[in-house]
Amino acid sequence: MSTPAETTSGAETAPISAVEQRLAELGLALPAVAAPVASYVPAVISGNHVYTSGQLPFINGKLEATGKVSTGTEGYADEPTVSPEDAHRFAAICAVNALAAVKSVIGDLDRITRIVKVVGFVSSDPSFTGQPGVINGASELLGRVLGDAGHHARSAVGVTVLPLDSPVEVELIAEFS
Repeated sequence: MSTPAETTSGAETAPISAVEQRLAELGLALPAVAAPVASYVPAVISGNHVYTSGQLPFINGKLEATGKVSTGTEGYADEPTVSPEDAHRFAAICAVNALAAVKSVIGDLDRITRIVKVVGFVSSDPSFTGQPGVINGASELLGRVLGDAGHHARSAVGVTVLPLDSPVEVELIAEFS
């Protein structure tokens, strides 16, 4: 299983947050914030909330898979497909990338008091209806690393296509102190 990139700065001196320690226990590391693929910023603060832009499942700066999520029984043979199980894993990576975006504007993930909302998009074959199970990858990861503060409201939406032909995209709203 691929994991998000290690933090690119070898000279990191800030103490690791409890959230990052829980990520490490899961074999994950908070990556550097993914560079925007268009004209936007990865996250903004409004009041005591952070709104992230949609995060793709970049691992070491690249997408590990592209295409529509499909169980394999639908779709066209000439289109690349991604299994729901792989897409579930990619949704978790999107959540880790979203946490990196949150950290980039608040400095310490332990300041998160609640994940308020998660919105997940699944590039789906027209007959695929398992979007909630795919986005569970993000929700479950947030619950594991944030405990009760990771429980959130959520939308899981099937779409025709996502940027760069990504199979999933996740954005979130986090409250912080």
